[in-house]
Amino acid sequence: MAKLVIMESPAKAKTVKKYLGSDYEVVASMGHIRDLPKTLLGVDVERGFRPHYVDIPGKTALIRQLKTMAESSDSIYLATDPDREGEAIAWHLAQVLGVSEDRARRVTFNEITRTGVTTGMANPRTLDLNLVNAQQARRVLDRIVGYKLSPFLWKKVRKGLSAGRVQSATVSLVVDREEEIRAFVSEEYWTLDANLSVTEKGRTFPAKFFGNEKGKIKISTEAEANAILEELKNAAYVAESVKTGTRRVAPAPPFTTSTMQQEANRKLNFSSRRTMKAAQELYEGVEIADIGATGLITYMRTDSLRISDEARKAGNEYIRSAFGSNYLPPKARVFKQKSNAQDAHEAIRPSVPSLTPAQVKDSLTPDQYKLYKLIWERFMASLMADQIQNTCQVDIAAGVYVFKASGYTVQFDGHTALYVEGKDEKDDENKPLPVIKEGDTLFCRSIGGNQHFTQPPARYTEATLIKAMEENGIGRPSTYAPTVSTVLNREYVEREGKSLKPTSLGEVITRLMKDQFPEIVDLEFTAHMEKQLDGVENGKADWVKILDEFYGGFKIALQKAEENLEKVRVPEVESSEVCELCGRKMVVKTGRYGKFLACPGYPGCRNTRRIVESTDGVCPQCGGAIVAKKSRGGRKFFGCANYPKCDFATWNEPSKELCPRCGKTLFRKKGKNAELICLTPGCGDNK
Repeated sequence: MAKLVIMESPAKAKTVKKYLGSDYEVVASMGHIRDLPKTLLGVDVERGFRPHYVDIPGKTALIRQLKTMAESSDSIYLATDPDREGEAIAWHLAQVLGVSEDRARRVTFNEITRTGVTTGMANPRTLDLNLVNAQQARRVLDRIVGYKLSPFLWKKVRKGLSAGRVQSATVSLVVDREEEIRAFVSEEYWTLDANLSVTEKGRTFPAKFFGNEKGKIKISTEAEANAILEELKNAAYVAESVKTGTRRVAPAPPFTTSTMQQEANRKLNFSSRRTMKAAQELYEGVEIADIGATGLITYMRTDSLRISDEARKAGNEYIRSAFGSNYLPPKARVFKQKSNAQDAHEAIRPSVPSLTPAQVKDSLTPDQYKLYKLIWERFMASLMADQIQNTCQVDIAAGVYVFKASGYTVQFDGHTALYVEGKDEKDDENKPLPVIKEGDTLFCRSIGGNQHFTQPPARYTEATLIKAMEENGIGRPSTYAPTVSTVLNREYVEREGKSLKPTSLGEVITRLMKDQFPEIVDLEFTAHMEKQLDGVENGKADWVKILDEFYGGFKIALQKAEENLEKVRVPEVESSEVCELCGRKMVVKTGRYGKFLACPGYPGCRNTRRIVESTDGVCPQCGGAIVAKKSRGGRKFFGCANYPKCDFATWNEPSKELCPRCGKTLFRKKGKNAELICLTPGCGDNK
């Protein structure tokens, strides 16, 4: 065997093999092959924080196979992902396989296409130990925090808890927002809104009360509003000032990891984890009809806004042919990077811009298609010309008072012909105004006062939480999705609709951390630590020194907390359910398989009950209700509420629609083709 290429993923290996041909053997390591031990700290904190790595259980046979293949190969290419984690996996592979530096050739692929693979293979390099040490420092730091703090939490709060450096700061964000909401004191205010028209029966347009010639007037009570309305009863409305102009609206930049996760949450209702799963599949390669296995997007963990000249040229060619040359800007647009961006990779973009979503739709799963369409449209729009708006602002005199109206019309749609960025909050739409000239007398068709109350800051959604993490320097592109998933899975944060709120447990843990370990949840400290890790990556900081500086203070704080802190009680959440044995209100508890209801009278009353999530439809076997449940592995499935008398269970979600043949509930089949199927015995009719 002449040439061996080792990657992490079998899917990626399959795609790359197609481009390299028979001269290369391409195999997958299935991710990391060694790590710190699960049951031990695995770090010698007294001797330079030396990590003790062990082979990952279950990978012995794979390691043996890789060693055999490496021994018989003339050249070995380590082609793991182009980031810190990928560099660390490549280094571990070289160490475990006993591959010397002169034989280990490190190659990276920004995109899994023929061009990307050919370019990567033509530019091998040695392993970058700065990248390795940056990842190693993060791994050791997080291991120390997790393995030292978790047993502390078991003793002081309850068993089974865990703590982490980035996750604790993230939960702190959510808790702080909840405290802001609770502390918020709402204030009353009023607005006066008029509907005006240029002619007596012409189209109306809205105008908002502003104040008078001295400036803005704040209306705090209904009495104040009514007093002004009384003065306006016989007022003449005159267009005192009309300002027209043009406004250019530039497109949003191509996606980074953070903005992709935010937009997928807003527009597709995808969790960050779901987004990254689909993105990973698109990057590694998908079987496309008439093309074969190909990677559809560039590397999906990036904070860069840079795009290659080749990709820009291909995108411009498509825009020119599909929309016309006038949809291209006069000068190529370059987006400004954030000051802390690493810029190691390009922005997320389609690897083959000419491959439209419609062309690949039949080869993709629904999630893959939706995300590819979002990435493709965002990238193409970022290359397109500005939208041009004709704006109009009108100051309207009404006696001694002033109203204002504004609106715009679109002169040229530009990039919005293809894509409009989603928003976290609804904007008041500026509807176009009729033609208004200075001095025009306007007709007041209606006017009234509207009561409002100032609103507290909104709870985070997954999109806005990731945005806040990025803005505060908490984590890096590769950690956003895992961190959000972790705080949800550990039940420090929970969903309420699309909003995220802290649980009682999350609030208790955060208060404890703020009291005893303020640095761990301090946003500035967390961001500073990320910058220090970036310094290790750039060769400007020593990773052992960084860990030593952190560990000294952390060790002292842990010792003090162990000695001084009494056991902390987590408040129980009372439910509306009543215990049928003793009449007490049942409380929500968390066990091995999730939440359940328990009687607070334990041990006198040991009654427990499952928390049941009702769904649409009825059981096709006995006609009972269908409820959602969780398997031991945490997967959601649907079963009959009459269990164990009825054993009906399915992974397919019940719908509101009925089978045209038997009249029973239709279920939505899981998978690529989400069709409706009938599960009634003897029917099996599909819709």
